Amino acid sequence: SYYTHRVIEDPEWSLATVPHLTELCLQHIVHNFEKNPILDCLLPEHQRKVLDRLSTGLPLAVTANLISDEDYWKRCCTDRWQVCDISNYGDSWKRMFFERHLENILKCFIPNTTDPNQVLELIPLCKDYVWKLEVDQFLPPVKVDQKEERDDVSDTGSDFGLGEISVHHYDLGVLITALPHLEELHLTYGVKDCGMNFEWNLFNFTHQDCCNLAVAVKMCHNLKVFKLTRSKVDDDKSRLLVRNLLDHPCLVELNLSHNLIRDKGARAVGKLISRSRLETLDLCNNQIHHLGAQALARALAENSTLTSLNLRLNCVEDEGGEAIGRALLTNTTLKSIHLGSNNLSEPTATLFSQVLAQNTTLTSINFSCNHLGLDGGKQLLDGLADNKALTEFDLRLAEVGQEIEYLIHQIVWANREAARLGSLQHPPTKPL
Repeated sequence: SYYTHRVIEDPEWSLATVPHLTELCLQHIVHNFEKNPILDCLLPEHQRKVLDRLSTGLPLAVTANLISDEDYWKRCCTDRWQVCDISNYGDSWKRMFFERHLENILKCFIPNTTDPNQVLELIPLCKDYVWKLEVDQFLPPVKVDQKEERDDVSDTGSDFGLGEISVHHYDLGVLITALPHLEELHLTYGVKDCGMNFEWNLFNFTHQDCCNLAVAVKMCHNLKVFKLTRSKVDDDKSRLLVRNLLDHPCLVELNLSHNLIRDKGARAVGKLISRSRLETLDLCNNQIHHLGAQALARALAENSTLTSLNLRLNCVEDEGGEAIGRALLTNTTLKSIHLGSNNLSEPTATLFSQVLAQNTTLTSINFSCNHLGLDGGKQLLDGLADNKALTEFDLRLAEVGQEIEYLIHQIVWANREAARLGSLQHPPTKPL
């Protein structure tokens, strides 16, 4: 028989294409990282290769306290969210991921439906990386059908509580008291994008919600900034919150804007000013009248820490405006005050002309959308004659006249330029 001997070879084959054993091992580590998260025992260059290949979908129980590499957490953030600005998160991708992840869980939490362990199990994983929480939505419990409720009640043989369900929201107490680094808490009790399903009870910040939150904030000893806005906080709720914030060791900023606070609530906040280290207070868009403003003014007259006060969109009128003006004749710390849209007129402007002549601390005043009038504007212009401190003065729609407003603007602009040149000549020294 005749045999033909042929040698067939792949002309493109090369020994160089065979993966190194090290590469094969790294691939195995990456593919099995969830079951066997080997990282610390690898050489630095091998750690880098593993981190670059790890899936961003690995369980947080595996990655949270093991991986500190910022590039990995950057991939986790950019894979999940389109807009990522780490400047709001201390320039840390890991902090951004855990803060936003926790916020998303809280925004979607439905009482009596969502498993609370979703939050509780996350605490040991995120507690070292959460410094700020911004939650602009709290969902209420799912509303039970009235017919189903009647059937359930008839089965139990009792009519007590017919048609009533718990409408309280998620209690933040266990969570925020377990976050040792939490410094900022921004909350809004309401529902976003409810569309045609709108109901008023979706925006109900209950008394029990307030009690739970007040106790939690009191126990959050490192909290510096507390914002509770657009949540229907009335006098009773604001008094309850203030009672738990008195003598707070760290709180420097309080924002209760866009709520329903009236004079009694303002009086409570006045006590807080006197017994805290507050530097910034925002009560914009509430229902504070002259009695509440007078209470705030009494606290302001003796206060030595507050630097910014916002009372825009209230109704303090001249009685309240004059009281605040008299307080500023003795106060030496407040730098900014906003009294826009408060039904103020010439008497308040007259008193503030004295403030402008004597106070050397105020740098910003806002009187926009009031009725100061031409004579009021002249009084303010006279008070500014020797003032070198004021660098912002908003008189839009204050009815002071274009000429007066222009002259005041010229003085304020000159003060601002002088302050700018002074800061260039004497820049602030950086601490060693």
